[in-house]
Amino acid sequence: MGVGPGDPELLTLKAARLIGAADVVAFHAGLGKESNARRIAAELIPSSAVEERLEYPVTTGVTDHPGGYAGAIADFYERSAQRLAQHLAAGRDVVLLSEGDPLFYGSFMYMHDRLSPLFPTEIVPGIPAFAAATAAAATPLVRQTDVLTVLPGTLPEPELARRLADTDGAIIMKLGRSFPAVRRALEAAGRLDGAVYVERASTDAEAHHPVSEVDPASVPYFSLIVVPGDSQHADPAGRRPAQLSAPAGPSPGHATDSADSPGSPGKRFPAPRGVLHVVGLGPGPQDWLTPEASRILSEVDHVVGYAPYVARVPQRPGLRRHCSGNTVEVDRAAMALELAGADERVAVVSGGDAGVFGMASAVFEAAEDPRFAGIDIRVSPGVSAVQAVAARAGAPIGADFAVVSLSDRLKPWSVLERRLEAIAEADLVLAIYNPASRSRTDQVADAREILLRHRGPTTPVIVGRDVGRAEESLTVTTLAGLDCASVDMKCLLIVGASGTRVADSGRVWSPRFVRS
Repeated sequence: MGVGPGDPELLTLKAARLIGAADVVAFHAGLGKESNARRIAAELIPSSAVEERLEYPVTTGVTDHPGGYAGAIADFYERSAQRLAQHLAAGRDVVLLSEGDPLFYGSFMYMHDRLSPLFPTEIVPGIPAFAAATAAAATPLVRQTDVLTVLPGTLPEPELARRLADTDGAIIMKLGRSFPAVRRALEAAGRLDGAVYVERASTDAEAHHPVSEVDPASVPYFSLIVVPGDSQHADPAGRRPAQLSAPAGPSPGHATDSADSPGSPGKRFPAPRGVLHVVGLGPGPQDWLTPEASRILSEVDHVVGYAPYVARVPQRPGLRRHCSGNTVEVDRAAMALELAGADERVAVVSGGDAGVFGMASAVFEAAEDPRFAGIDIRVSPGVSAVQAVAARAGAPIGADFAVVSLSDRLKPWSVLERRLEAIAEADLVLAIYNPASRSRTDQVADAREILLRHRGPTTPVIVGRDVGRAEESLTVTTLAGLDCASVDMKCLLIVGASGTRVADSGRVWSPRFVRS
């Protein structure tokens, strides 16, 4: 039963009716403390009801339980569920009170996991605390297409800062002792201004202040922070950084091109003199990020890229992040060029090496627009995915090799077929990027059939998945034994040449020499 954030008048009519008819009313409570959920519903609990106080055994992570804090809490939920199961088995209706909403960071969820498979369960939603907090602060949270993110303040500080920078509106819960780190994360994300701290929303002890004015020592657990989506807007018109457009006229310090642009008689364009960095982040591990890339990312004010790659850039004060999808590369590049042309310090980021099926080519394509004449595009190399997989496998690209993307989004499959045929005939080691996706499921098998016309069935094949990340796996198989159905976009394949060998250790290498 969701009983809302604190004010008994915010209980739903349905909750009130069911509490008043309950045989058993259960509620969680802190060690030696009053239950907030019971306090909210107190006037509705019938005198005939049996009350079950489920008191937490610990209030912090310190415990002598052999399983630590997690073990102590798990045992507590198990014991609590058994107590309620006895009532349910006896045919009694049990109401378990839950502050806010039962399925929103509530203890009820752990009871639900244990009891709902055994007994009929009805969940009555309640007003969550953040809804009461935004009402108390009279702060619009999100508008129109704004994205709302709910974050626990217990996240690692760098991760919290990154997520705050990547969203429009945000709610940060679970404060208390985490408040100092949360405040620093807000500042690093550029979201401190406008963030509102609210404690004990909808109760007599309710208070709200700008986060910048809050004394960290005074912050209770029952508090949260509202970060309005409006605070992410770039200007009063509501545009966001990702929607920035090129200046309508020459910016201060920018000369106007003295010649008309090709193909546009009579039209003049600004002559930008900015710098745009295009940075390869490597396949994933921070150790594979080059010192040059790290330096550039520490100096720029804007990072532009596909959202998962932007997410890998640590947040810091003043850094603005511009994320977009995976099929708008040229639009993304144009937006970065516009920023650079306005004398902003900008980096476009790519996974692996930006010049290998990355953003570098898209930036140069967008830069053909005369508006961007004069912008200095500087590409910083990164460790490519093919290098990472090859290094894990041994030395499969130690001889001549070719690299192909199986994606046919920008080129027809007929072109790919001709290229695969030529590579196979030339007996080159082949690295395959983008081997499959949800909409492209047959191309790996088709490519294998083409290669098998020229390569033996025992030709070594390496399948690298998420190399350099926690989920990394590396499989060495053969061309005939390749399980095409298991290959997806997270994989990179390396197909050996006729001379490629697999050592007794399982490592794969290609000789530098070719015997005629």
